Amino acid sequence: MGPDAGAGQARPPIAGEAFLRALAAHGVDFFFANPGTDFPPIVEAYARAGNARLPRPVLVPHENLAVAMAHGAFLMTGRPQAVMVHVNVGTANTINNLANLSRERVPLLLAAGRTPITERGSFGSRSRPIHWAQEMFDQAGMVRELVKWDYELRMPAQAADMVARACEVAMTPPRGPVYLVLPREPLAAEVRDAPPASGPRPPAAAPHPDPAATATLAQWIAEAERPLIVAAAAGSEARNVELLARLAERAAIPVVSHGARVVNLPASHAMHFGYDSGPYLADADLVIVIESDAPWYPGRQEPPPGCRVAHVGEDPAFVRYPMRSFRSDLAIIAGAGAALAALDAALAGRLDAARVAARRARLASQNAARRARIVAPESSRITPQALSRAVGEAVGEDAIIFNEYPLLLDHCPRERPGTYFGLSPAGGLGWGLGAALGAKLAAPERRVVATIGDGAYLFTNPAACHWVAEAHGLPVLAIVFNNSRYGAVRRATLAMFRDGAAGADDGRFLADLDPSPPYDAMARAQGAHAERVERPDELADALARARAAVDGGRQALVNVICPY
Repeated sequence: MGPDAGAGQARPPIAGEAFLRALAAHGVDFFFANPGTDFPPIVEAYARAGNARLPRPVLVPHENLAVAMAHGAFLMTGRPQAVMVHVNVGTANTINNLANLSRERVPLLLAAGRTPITERGSFGSRSRPIHWAQEMFDQAGMVRELVKWDYELRMPAQAADMVARACEVAMTPPRGPVYLVLPREPLAAEVRDAPPASGPRPPAAAPHPDPAATATLAQWIAEAERPLIVAAAAGSEARNVELLARLAERAAIPVVSHGARVVNLPASHAMHFGYDSGPYLADADLVIVIESDAPWYPGRQEPPPGCRVAHVGEDPAFVRYPMRSFRSDLAIIAGAGAALAALDAALAGRLDAARVAARRARLASQNAARRARIVAPESSRITPQALSRAVGEAVGEDAIIFNEYPLLLDHCPRERPGTYFGLSPAGGLGWGLGAALGAKLAAPERRVVATIGDGAYLFTNPAACHWVAEAHGLPVLAIVFNNSRYGAVRRATLAMFRDGAAGADDGRFLADLDPSPPYDAMARAQGAHAERVERPDELADALARARAAVDGGRQALVNVICPY
């Protein structure tokens, strides 16, 4: 007999209930679900919930989108979120964005059902043709290289402790996703006499920077004539941005946000030197790399002989990267904030005021010339530079921008921490609009914007995204930089074979997305305010109307024809 046998009798709790209650107890706000035949215990658990505190269920019609939404929600809350998908096939659809979260060190509880273990005799045994074909010898093997930990629920009484362990591992630095496999027989089974579940355990403290190594780096800064800081994700917390700004100003060190994925330094800061480390490497005598996996491109740019290189981060060697051969004379294992605070303290009494003042004056002149060169070219068509500037002017300083490649930060300066997030270095497309939707779900009071290329927009499953926006009331502004091609593919081809046969058609082979679909019509069909813009003189007003729409509670999309 199943758990619900005996009408009118009190129902004994099932493991699915314990699982969901444990998620809520560990601070999980949202349960992003793309369900299948493995979900009946979850459906039953929510149906029984009553006044119990459970994560808010969010139905998402594509697994890749669900993972992106969980990422965006985490960025707003600082708490890991949960995604559950359908067995192996659902897991397969998460892997693209799971790679993004893995490289970005984002804690996520990714759960998947498993085809019923038993063919007969148990409550929940196999009852559909797919239950044979979907079984795998090692379902978790699909994602094991991308997660920190995986576990399969074996005993119903383990459900809550499994969640506690999953959260503990996901939140221990360096953070990252974990994977839970939930066969429906144990998930549907009763847990009458389960032992008390272990409550939330505080995550381990981040490693503290080694004092001796910090002192060495401080001395190197004091001795350097031309120091340089390269950062990609140092500004993951607002405090880190403040600390980096203070250090850069105090020691007059230019900061380049090479491959920026967050606001590392306010764009107006005197030591903000843009987003490309290449022009500054050849002249540097000290390079400090902070939370950057690829601070330059070996073979194209290198620090000169004799230049010291220090790497700082929770995992400064990026040990999960199979090959990474950047020069290193010193490595400090610590979060960016702790390392910057310790380094600032260690610099006390070491800096030569006259040397720093002279460097500051020289850098001010250099930076003024750099900033003067940042102009959008005159054109009768909308350029990516002009569109980037128009986006910044339209959405304002407080808007949160999720950028999947096209936005040019030199032309859309961001000043405030937490107002810009870029695609993970893993580069899995189909992230930006989903992450924006997740952020809006977790922070409904904020204006949230997704800037995406047309190729990335196709990857993001637009129909699923716009359905989610309408169904869950998530007014996000999407701005499509539409050049009718995969720009990254074309640029890579031309970089290698501009003078080869592939350059004869301007690198368009396998990059051409003509004819361009009517993205604005697609969005409008699902309730969005949507416009197509082709002329520069139409752009500002169209963006203003779209902004007003999202501020009024309606999702919006602007399809901007932007040849480049």
